[in-house]
Amino acid sequence: MKFRKVAVWLVLLSLCGGTIIFANDAAQKVRVLINGGELDESGLMLDGKTYLPLREVANALNAIVKWDNANKRATVYKPNVHMFLYNKGNSPFGVVEKGFQGKIKVFSQIDNLQTDIAAVKFSIVDPYGKEKTIQSKNVASEMKDKDIFWFVSEEFDYKFESTGIYTVKFYLKVESSEEWAVVSEKQIPSRVPKD
Repeated sequence: MKFRKVAVWLVLLSLCGGTIIFANDAAQKVRVLINGGELDESGLMLDGKTYLPLREVANALNAIVKWDNANKRATVYKPNVHMFLYNKGNSPFGVVEKGFQGKIKVFSQIDNLQTDIAAVKFSIVDPYGKEKTIQSKNVASEMKDKDIFWFVSEEFDYKFESTGIYTVKFYLKVESSEEWAVVSEKQIPSRVPKD
């Protein structure tokens, strides 16, 4: 009786170990780099096919992922978004000197939007990662079935207190979702004033 138990356990353990080793050999981890930055999650290569973490790739590419749980389907949308920053005199700018303070507006032009959106949001992130919301607005009723639109933020006062890269982000929220997706980023270098 003892011999049977030992034999059964030996067979089970060797099968488990062999299965784990086989699975490990069949799937290989893949490093994923987008624009020189490595993603937190790795991809997998299995049977000659590469599988990537969809949400993380979409976030890195400023795309929207819409998940349909009923049909187990993920749809990726990548609208074209262009942003410009204007100061009080409606003069465009893209570089500031440290300490610059003024009234600013963000102009965005969006096309190739293949899904309905519920809301838009602008924010600015300082060189230390502190994010400040510029404006958030529900736009579901006015954007229904539109694939092209323009949106200008309200004028806001901001001071570029540090040197480094400030980033203005434009977010969209898809209808029937609570998640915001960054669809465009504009970097503004803040430099040491010239003497």
